[in-house]
Amino acid sequence: MNIQPCHPLGLHRVVSPVGALPQSALRLDNTPRIGTTEILVDVETLNITSGSFIRMRKAHNDNAYAIAQEIMDVVQERGKYLDKQLGSGGMLIGTVAEVGAQLVNKADVRPGDRIATLLSLSATPLHLEEVIHVDLSLDQVHVRGQAMLFEDALYCRIPDDLPPALSLAVMDVAGAPAKVARTVTAGQTVFIMGGGKAGLLCMHEAMKRVGATGRVIALEFSPSRCEEIQALGLAHHVLCMDATHPVEVMQAVANITQGHLADFTVNVLNSEMTEMTAILSTNDAGQVFFYNTSTSFSRAALGAESAKKTVELVMGNGYIPGHAELTFQILRESHMLQHFFTRIYTHK
Repeated sequence: MNIQPCHPLGLHRVVSPVGALPQSALRLDNTPRIGTTEILVDVETLNITSGSFIRMRKAHNDNAYAIAQEIMDVVQERGKYLDKQLGSGGMLIGTVAEVGAQLVNKADVRPGDRIATLLSLSATPLHLEEVIHVDLSLDQVHVRGQAMLFEDALYCRIPDDLPPALSLAVMDVAGAPAKVARTVTAGQTVFIMGGGKAGLLCMHEAMKRVGATGRVIALEFSPSRCEEIQALGLAHHVLCMDATHPVEVMQAVANITQGHLADFTVNVLNSEMTEMTAILSTNDAGQVFFYNTSTSFSRAALGAESAKKTVELVMGNGYIPGHAELTFQILRESHMLQHFFTRIYTHK
C-alpha cells in the first residue's frame, strides 16, 4: 500500500472505483499499516447492524460457522464489512495500537486506549485474521484483526463506568436518541415504532423531553417486550401491534390522541413495509424520522404523496454531534434501563 499522502476522508484507501468515497467504494485497501494521519486499531468485536445480522441468521439458519464465513468472505473481497444485500455495516470496538506520526499531537487517543468507532464498518478498512465467536443473541462478532481509521474518522473512548459490550451495543444506534433530544419539545405526542435498543433509548429521551403535558406512544410486536416497556416506564401507552398494518395502527394512535395523531414519529423497526404506518400515524404538520436500513425512500415518498400527507420525512444518517455522550448519559440516568441492557449484552 502507498501510505502517502493520506486523505482525511480516506480516499487513499479506495481501490475501486477510483474517486469513490470509502463507504460507497466496492473495495478498500485494508493493508494493516497506517499512514501518518491514520490510527491503527486492534479489533476485538464487530457490532453488525441488526438488519444485516437478521438477514444472515435467516440465510444461514442460525449457523454461526456459516455466518462467520460470510463475514470473512466479505471482508476479504471488499476490504471492509458491507452487507451484500442491505449495504449496511455496523461498528467495532478495539484498542488503539498505533497513532500516525502527524496525529500524535492532535488525536485525543493514545496506544492502549479502548475505543468504539462511530462510523459504519462499510466505510472502515478492516483486516480480519479470524472470527473467534459469533454471538447470535447480541448481533456481535468477536474477532482478531485490525482496522484503520482516517484523520476525520469518528470514534469515542469506552467509558470506564459502563461495560464495554454495552457501550458498543448502544453506540450502534446513538444517532436515534440524539435526534429525539434535538427535535422533541414539551407537550408533544411522540410515537416510537420498535422496542429494540434504539427504540428503548428513544423512548427514554422522549419521556424526558415531552414533560408532564406530552405523551409517548410505543409500538412493538412482541408481547413480552411490550410488558418490559411498560415495566420500565418508557411510554404512556404501549401498542402491541403489527407495524405492517398501517390503517389499524393509525386508528389506534388516533384513538389515543383524539384524532390529533403524532407530532413526531420515530421508526426504528427492522421489518420492511412499515413506512406508511409511520406516515399515516403522524399529523400533517409533523415529522417522521426513519432510522433503519429497511426503509425504502421511494415507498415513503410516494406513499406519503398518494395519501396526501404533508409530513416531513427525515432519513437518519447515524451521526449527530454529541450523540455518543448523550447515549451514555441515558444509561447513567436510568438505572433500570442500564440494568436491562447490561443483562442482555453482558449475559448478567
